Amino acid sequence: MAAWAVGLLLVYLALAFGVRVAVALRTTGGTGIARLRGAPPLELLGGALFAGAMAMGIAAPILVLTDVIEPIDGLDQSPLHAVGFVFAGVGIAGTFLAQMAMGASWRIGVDQSDRTELVTGGVFSLSRNPIYTFMLIAWTGLALLVPTWLSIASVPAGILAFEVQVRLVEEPYLLRTHGEAFRAYASRVGRFLPGVGRLR
Repeated sequence: MAAWAVGLLLVYLALAFGVRVAVALRTTGGTGIARLRGAPPLELLGGALFAGAMAMGIAAPILVLTDVIEPIDGLDQSPLHAVGFVFAGVGIAGTFLAQMAMGASWRIGVDQSDRTELVTGGVFSLSRNPIYTFMLIAWTGLALLVPTWLSIASVPAGILAFEVQVRLVEEPYLLRTHGEAFRAYASRVGRFLPGVGRLR
């Protein structure tokens, strides 16, 4: 399963970062990746947590392939592998499609001087942060394919990273930038899941 997980990871990284950045370059002239140099401490924290969670998830199947660590026996079962394939596939496809749905507003990180359009339609009418939701679905699927302490730990690490980034960096920025329009949107649509985490 580790080889399959590495293959899915390569597809995931190629779509979510390679293809999406290439599309941004072609349509907007920029990569969509905000510079972290000079970023506020909370954004640096969110970025570091995200990088750590990604590194854990990527390292796990590679370490299994190289016999450095072993999967957890009780979780390394075919039914869980099947669920893992489904979750990974849905998560990878959903991440990419949600990124594309953002159009020219797609960014990695927050540039405080940016004034992009507020995207509220499509999958964003169900979740304010569907990209993060689908990323966590993908990470969960990959952890089920290669269930090690490292891959499993990457999921709560990712949740923590997204909570810090969304609550302490992105939502304050969106409130400053879009004001009442974002407040009204956030009062209707859940933060990560439909109906959960709406602003009051």
